[in-house]
Amino acid sequence: MQGTVEQINRSKGGIPKTPVDETFVSERGVDGDDWAHPRFHGGPQQALLLIAIETLHELRPLGFDLFPGALGENLTVRGLDRRQWRAGQRYRAGGVLLQLTKLRVPCNALNPYGARIQAALCDKLCKAGDPASPVWARGGFYASVLQPGLLRMGDIIALED
Repeated sequence: MQGTVEQINRSKGGIPKTPVDETFVSERGVDGDDWAHPRFHGGPQQALLLIAIETLHELRPLGFDLFPGALGENLTVRGLDRRQWRAGQRYRAGGVLLQLTKLRVPCNALNPYGARIQAALCDKLCKAGDPASPVWARGGFYASVLQPGLLRMGDIIALED
């Protein structure tokens, strides 16, 4: 499974996150990124949030005006099938080795995008950890950083194992 890094996003806390062309990614995540609610976000198991751009395209016809970075993701990726994402998978993205850790369960911070946004991103099957859900990983997947490095927009992101 291989795709590309469509956009790298960061913010000083909150959403949306804004793009940067390149950045260093450490065990803490994207350099210069922070969280409005560190009690719930960030940390080594949630250093990065990945969302497939194809997901944003799926959600637009449902009435959600979304763009890369809108959902708070650090990496907007293209060409990776979100339905195949699983905890434990390792991906090489530019000079960074990351490992998917857990499915993202959306919170109220996303409600400005629409009252139904949380249900469109995560259902009962997702919450139960069942990848048979039709909305599996629409809300994204968290990752830890196993090997820090430089990351650029357009870099290849590929499944290592």
